[in-house]
Amino acid sequence: MDLIILDNQIQNFIVDMKSNDAFMSLKGLGELAQKMLETRKNEIYPLVFLLIKLALTLPIATATVERAFSAMNIINNHLRNRMGDSWMNDCLLTYIENDIFNSIDNSLIV
Repeated sequence: MDLIILDNQIQNFIVDMKSNDAFMSLKGLGELAQKMLETRKNEIYPLVFLLIKLALTLPIATATVERAFSAMNIINNHLRNRMGDSWMNDCLLTYIENDIFNSIDNSLIV
């Protein structure tokens, strides 16, 4: 049922966007999402807007996971390949979020 509703929303959305001059000069999904919010089209086409939001957040979510695996390869080298999960998690957290940890004064930690 939801798939039928989504299909109908997409078809109506395409027709609406092609006939609306405000949407003709947009470049990219970010501008489309902004314009939909400004014109309140996100309320008319909620499922289409959800798809756009998901498409905008996917690269960020993927990059975060890739950073974590890259850090794990750096942290978990041959000498440390037998560390426990908790220790590995702590090492990864401090490595990935090093900008936050570098901003903390060492005297506060001690």
